[in-house]
Amino acid sequence: MKALVYNGPGKKVVEERPVPDVLDAGDAVVKITKTTICGTDLHILKGDVPSCTPGRVLGHEGVGVVEKVGDGVRSFKSGDRVLISCISACGRCEYCRKGIPSHCVDGGWILGNTIDGTQAEYVRTPHADTSLYHIPEGADEGALVMLSDILPTGFECGVLNGKVAPGGTVAIVGAGPIGLAALLTAKFYSPSMLIMIDLDDNRLAVSKKFGATHTINNKNTDPISKVMELTGGRGVDTSIEAVGIPSTFVLCQRLVGAGGVIANIGVHGVKADLHLEDLWAHNISITTRLVDTVSTPMLLKTVEAETIDPAMLITHRFKLDDIIEAYDVFSRAADTKALKVIIEV
Repeated sequence: MKALVYNGPGKKVVEERPVPDVLDAGDAVVKITKTTICGTDLHILKGDVPSCTPGRVLGHEGVGVVEKVGDGVRSFKSGDRVLISCISACGRCEYCRKGIPSHCVDGGWILGNTIDGTQAEYVRTPHADTSLYHIPEGADEGALVMLSDILPTGFECGVLNGKVAPGGTVAIVGAGPIGLAALLTAKFYSPSMLIMIDLDDNRLAVSKKFGATHTINNKNTDPISKVMELTGGRGVDTSIEAVGIPSTFVLCQRLVGAGGVIANIGVHGVKADLHLEDLWAHNISITTRLVDTVSTPMLLKTVEAETIDPAMLITHRFKLDDIIEAYDVFSRAADTKALKVIIEV
């Protein structure tokens, strides 16, 4: 089969790999029909994720058709159309029972990280019964790829951890796909103000279409002064970091008001400053989280009910043979206006 393989920082190649087989009773082998590229894949290529070693097939998002299952799989069979969760959950360990399967002792974020992932013609998915989801009849498969990772990530790590509430004020730093996913799902809670901050005018324009009440280009506007002006000098109730670099984490600290929450989503590869000299008496909370995808069943229902349309995030489509070009387009989003790319297999 064809697969996109990580060969060390800055190195990736499409090569032939053996089709994976069932290794454990709970495994399923899925023939991928659509996958995508995540910002986390770019972090891997920068060398920010040391757990992902050279030789790994990348990718942790996708939909497909079950090819075969292990003897222990009860909920899926050959021919089922499925959504693949970016988190593999055994469903039995202490962390899974706590509702944080991202820390599953025999799973978590392993696809495209510590085991081969979804940017290939086939993938082996461990713990199939608790890590796959049946695709609703007639659903847009491309849209559902957004439910593998970015939609639950924006919702769980940004909106839920950030305690977004009716009438609250929210600033999201970073209008990329994850920031936009947080924006889309924050609207579930009817905040009074949804402020998007980014350096890219195109992404800010998209944010407006997605429901942002205010946008700030911090290339030419001081975001701190503007947010203080918008909030009467109080700062926001929730500031969401959706980039993953030190300066944006510091910016979130400057934007949050007394009693507020800083919700970090970004993947940070280097240290970031925490200004406790300013925040020690500010009654704030700082949250971090790796997505658990426990919200995926609920998000599937909202998509089925057309409450939200994750297909809005898709800007480009490629074939698997062109995945190197897709990476180039995705990595140059400021020039290409890319949000999410769909790779058709």
